[in-house]
Amino acid sequence: MGLFKRNPFGHILFIKKWLIRVLGALTHRRYRGFNDLQIEGSEIIKTLPDTNVLFISNHQTYFADVVAMFHVFNASLSGREDNIKNIGYLWQPKMNVYYVAAKETMQAGLLPRILSYVGAITVERTWRAKGVDVTEKRDVNPNDTENIRIALEDGWVITFPQGTTKSFKPVRKGTAHIIKQHKPIVIPIVIDGFRRSFDKKGLRMKKKNILQSFIIKEPLDIDYENDTIEEIVEKVEFAIEQHPSFLKVIPAEEIKAHEELNEMRRYGYKEH
Repeated sequence: MGLFKRNPFGHILFIKKWLIRVLGALTHRRYRGFNDLQIEGSEIIKTLPDTNVLFISNHQTYFADVVAMFHVFNASLSGREDNIKNIGYLWQPKMNVYYVAAKETMQAGLLPRILSYVGAITVERTWRAKGVDVTEKRDVNPNDTENIRIALEDGWVITFPQGTTKSFKPVRKGTAHIIKQHKPIVIPIVIDGFRRSFDKKGLRMKKKNILQSFIIKEPLDIDYENDTIEEIVEKVEFAIEQHPSFLKVIPAEEIKAHEELNEMRRYGYKEH
């Protein structure tokens, strides 16, 4: 790899590689040490092609979810089986991994900008601005969808189709349009424990000794030609376990109480 070789977005790969190494070393104990990341399905990662793979996941924090995925993907590709032991896997990380993130989030400070260089595809959210839902939806920026296409052609893309860290919010149709148009292999991931471990941004540790789960599922069965957008949306919701029917399994009152407890813990953490 040439010293100044760049990816399709103009990022110098030498710099990106060192950022992954350093940030990975700094965050490793958050998933193996302070907390325990329990992984299932890592063997699926090793079977995937080098490009046109879309990972879909539920979302619990702004950054900790993505960082965990970088750890798990690289550990799996280096032969680790459902674990991230020995961070030697970070020495030669997979360089063509990208993740979709809100532009306003990635521009809010120096650290998010550094994390953006690691692989963010920044998009302008049409339904939300400055942390508040907007009544008038804005038009989709065509450059955003074009950048996702470029990233899929170059490698793997991580997206959080709900577009929010709140549980059981609807899956955005934009993800279904991407799937139908670009026909990627779609790998669902279901995570848990991150909301209890970290603050909302996923930058600060909120609680130690939390069991974090990270389940990688088999590729989603999609008929790219005949499935409707609505059918793909429903498949995505079931795959990442965010379909409204899951609320029948977990009482709504219990979920609300759980969310309120998380908020109390978050504020309690800030006070210390």
